[in-house]
Amino acid sequence: MKIGKYNLRFIQTGLFALDGGAMFGIIPKPLWEKSNPPDEKNRIKLGAKSILLESDSRKILVDTGIGSNWDEKFLKIYDVQFHNNNLFDELSKLNIKPDEITDVILTHLHFDHTGGSVIEQNGKMIPAFPNAEYHVQKEHFDWALNPSDRDRGSFIKNRFVPLAEEGVLKFINDKYFDDEIEFIKVYGHTIGMQLIKIFDSSNTILYCTDLVPTSSHVPVPYVMGYDIQPLNTVKEKNELFPMAVEEEWKLIFEHDPKILAATINKTEKGYSLKETFENL
Repeated sequence: MKIGKYNLRFIQTGLFALDGGAMFGIIPKPLWEKSNPPDEKNRIKLGAKSILLESDSRKILVDTGIGSNWDEKFLKIYDVQFHNNNLFDELSKLNIKPDEITDVILTHLHFDHTGGSVIEQNGKMIPAFPNAEYHVQKEHFDWALNPSDRDRGSFIKNRFVPLAEEGVLKFINDKYFDDEIEFIKVYGHTIGMQLIKIFDSSNTILYCTDLVPTSSHVPVPYVMGYDIQPLNTVKEKNELFPMAVEEEWKLIFEHDPKILAATINKTEKGYSLKETFENL
């Protein structure tokens, strides 16, 4: 897919699983299990998609998935699977080396979004993309350093603090990265998370990150139990969705293991999927 000066590719960096009840909050299990069948531990399968944007001068990654170098306990709790996909193998298939990545845009610093930002070398975590600048909202970084008791477990500091220590973590001070990339800051899931809007005169995609983690989360009340301010999530969806309907944005679902993207429509019952895409 091409938008403006960028060629876009979507990379599945691996699969993992989280508790279905936590993923759907107050929504009863008989509703969400139809499209998200749980395993024997009540976990549903999730993906972790990154976007690679290539122009003549830049190769940009948006989010880096869970990454590697986790202990056996972690891998079992989250049923992490890399046998079909991982970020570095997928980049290699595209003939892209880690040192060719110029920028990494991080929507937020939860472990399933920034785990692949670092690699272990001689017992030390270092940036996985040695020539890249990493971009995140300053207020989100500040929150990640001192999170609440409610969301402390989502921040694994050795997955992002080394970026700051190495001087490659840059704080975003503008609404726009360039003419085709816009940051939309939201507060429902976590403080200062940024959605990534990529657009030109004829196409718009919105990388929804954890505002709308899967295609099943399009209905406004479908809000995760992980969200620290769920009423803000409801407000933010209601603010963005009318534009998405009117301008036919393609919403990218970072955690949906099957559906990459969809357009949405508004009905008497609320927002729903209009057309879905497994590839773009």
